[in-house]
Amino acid sequence: MDAGKMAPAMAGVGKPAHVGDCWCKYCRIYASMRDAFVLFDFQGKLLEWNVAFAEMVGYSADELIKLRHSDLTPSKWHGAEAQMIEQQIIPHGQSRLYEKEYVRKDGTVFPVELKAHLLRDGAGQPEAVWAIARDISERKRVEELLREQEEFFRLIAENSGDFIAVLDLNGRRLYNSPSYKHFFGDPAYLRGTDSFNEIHPDDQERVKRAFLETVRTGVGQRLEFRFVLPDGAVRQMESRGGVVKDAGGKPLRVVVVSNDITERKKAEEQIYSLAFYDSLTGLPNRRMLSDRLRQAMATTKRSGRCGALMFLDLDNFKPINDAHGHSVGDLLLSEAARRIESCVREVDTVARFGGDEFVVLLSDLDVVKAESAGQAWKVAEKIRLKLAEPYSLPVHREGKEIYVEHQCTPSIGLVLFVNHEYSEEDLLRWADIAMYRAKDEGRNRVYLITPGDSTTLTP
Repeated sequence: MDAGKMAPAMAGVGKPAHVGDCWCKYCRIYASMRDAFVLFDFQGKLLEWNVAFAEMVGYSADELIKLRHSDLTPSKWHGAEAQMIEQQIIPHGQSRLYEKEYVRKDGTVFPVELKAHLLRDGAGQPEAVWAIARDISERKRVEELLREQEEFFRLIAENSGDFIAVLDLNGRRLYNSPSYKHFFGDPAYLRGTDSFNEIHPDDQERVKRAFLETVRTGVGQRLEFRFVLPDGAVRQMESRGGVVKDAGGKPLRVVVVSNDITERKKAEEQIYSLAFYDSLTGLPNRRMLSDRLRQAMATTKRSGRCGALMFLDLDNFKPINDAHGHSVGDLLLSEAARRIESCVREVDTVARFGGDEFVVLLSDLDVVKAESAGQAWKVAEKIRLKLAEPYSLPVHREGKEIYVEHQCTPSIGLVLFVNHEYSEEDLLRWADIAMYRAKDEGRNRVYLITPGDSTTLTP
């Protein structure tokens, strides 16, 4: 036996041969154990140990035999261990698995995980304590690193304006960051609830499909959807998910980071509205009209059905501006826009071209030009009559509301188109020409013109 590493009590001298063979096998197992083994009496004197224990604490066998177990243990643990021997090991034969610290020869304090057992003598009386100990310094280092990382990410989650959620693979909530209190109050009440419940019904299936695809592939998707709050308010959300996997690459849970983009969406809508809609009447502006006209022209080419373009101007608009100011004139323009819209279908377009000029685009009329002309003429006449009705416009003066009465008729130019016969610029020019011919013929009338021909067509 190697007396420099094994306690003297391990020697097998003087034992019968069969006992000696078993003893040697025991010693080999004992010496090769990766976990540390130590045996000490109730006074703490070290009786036996294996190589792993000696290497763990950094002492030689000659040094260890002179030490007590308490010499290897920081003083703060002495009381707890004495109590454990009295209350657990002696009455029950073993301790629970517990953690403590040892001190190496160089003074280094390190953590161990240990379980102690009672050793009885031949008469069954408690004789000593033996324990299996494992250095858990690396585990503690990893745990501390994980704790620091968890604290780091907790601070990020709890101080971020983002909405961070951890979900199980069925979409049930495991964690929600404090930012969710802005929507639901205490986020703790969300734990275990279905994360799809608050998604707008029209968006639920799309979001569920994306979630399942993320779980299946491990690749997150960016989504926009609507969130319905407890008070019925709707918020626009943008989110991206990611999958947390185990060591074998199997999905464990899904992390979803969302942002409330409601205000951004409103701003985008405002920008879009300013770019494509008239701020006074809310009608499409020239840019939107141009886009709609190109679409209508492309549609007529595919279907063979005619479209129609009306250019109309209010005949008696300037006097109301001169007499009552632009604010009253704006009221009349807004009311005129509403009246025109009431005369056309949803598929048609009413646009404000500028000043008191409007353009109406009719789509999907008849394949026969004469029939289309009749349809367009009826709509134009309906608009003419509607706009010719008297206007009663509310005006506030000196703290009182009065009504300004005004009569304002339109002159309407009308042109048909089909199959890209002319460009959009040409069609607008011909409709404008037709409108001026209506004015020349006495105003308050519709004038239908064929592009390239000065002949007036009536149904």
